[in-house]
Amino acid sequence: MRLGIFAKSFEGSDPAHVLAAVREAGFTAAQYNMACSGLLALPDRIEPAVARAVAQAASAQGVEIVAVSGTYNMIHPDPAVRAAGLARLGVLAQACAGLGTSLITLCTGTRDAQDQWHGHPDNGSPAAWRDLLEAMEAAIRIAETWDITLGIEPELANVVDSAQRARHLIDQLGSPRLRIVLDPANLFETATPAEQRRIVAEAIDLLADRIALGHAKDRLADGSFAAAGSGMLDYPNYLSCLAAAGFDGPLITHGLTAAEAPRVARFLAHALSESSHRATA
Repeated sequence: MRLGIFAKSFEGSDPAHVLAAVREAGFTAAQYNMACSGLLALPDRIEPAVARAVAQAASAQGVEIVAVSGTYNMIHPDPAVRAAGLARLGVLAQACAGLGTSLITLCTGTRDAQDQWHGHPDNGSPAAWRDLLEAMEAAIRIAETWDITLGIEPELANVVDSAQRARHLIDQLGSPRLRIVLDPANLFETATPAEQRRIVAEAIDLLADRIALGHAKDRLADGSFAAAGSGMLDYPNYLSCLAAAGFDGPLITHGLTAAEAPRVARFLAHALSESSHRATA
């Protein structure tokens, strides 16, 4: 597995500066965000020269752009907001070849009109699921047009709030363009060590054939998020399960400060090494 980080973990609007910071912190992969080029995360327009500058900076630093963030609220209660997000997704998809990546990460959205990371009682409704299917079908058509894939992330506050719901969506849509971004810290809030290991192992087993990225952050005992290695997440279990499932793609950390990045890089490198030794023992 290659170690990576959200490029947005570092300040700056110049990809050369941001990706140099990625490399200096100890990472060789990045999930890019167009904010690191001085644009909105989902801009209305991306000039070809702007995309090329990202690819050139990545090449110069030896950092692979393994994905670009394209998050918008796919089931926002206002259809006009959903339509605007979809249009900007098309802009980002068109720029992917220039950026040097073929994966856009998404969230499946929430009925909360103000915060796409806030849960809502209607997220589990049939109407929300129908809206998600419609939004995903449109997004998949964009992915087919520009020859990219889409990575969705099961998250407790979103309509796809579990590995089981993610599998149901994959099976219902039947598109090879739909992939999974797996963040184990998003699969539970608080759990005993045994419950946590079971939840994570079952999720990886269920979604193994579609995992494009592993994410790496942590949970504290009170349920809040923390940087990888500073919480309760059983990283040996998580990484061993990924390896057993045949995953050898990027492991991307986020939910940390720039100052924490070098320590997290060292922690993840050590955890990967330990996981590898266990697998061959």
